[in-house]
Amino acid sequence: MADAVSVNELAEAMFRTISDAQGLRKLKPNDVSKLMIERFGPERCSKETCKEAIRQLVDSGRCIYTYFGGSYIELPRSEQDPQ
Repeated sequence: MADAVSVNELAEAMFRTISDAQGLRKLKPNDVSKLMIERFGPERCSKETCKEAIRQLVDSGRCIYTYFGGSYIELPRSEQDPQ
């Protein structure tokens, strides 16, 4: 059995995925989890580990939850962003 992906490694992969999608599409937390399980495989990455990684990203301020007819996870907008 392959080694499980660490929460930190998963959080970094999630951050890159969310960052790449910023401005193109909004990702729901469940979408991000599915992408990570697809990327690393279900034997290395669980839904629980994904939840922990998302919690780490939000608690650290690297990502935020937004609501627009559903909950999404995005990068926080900086003061300089024109949006």
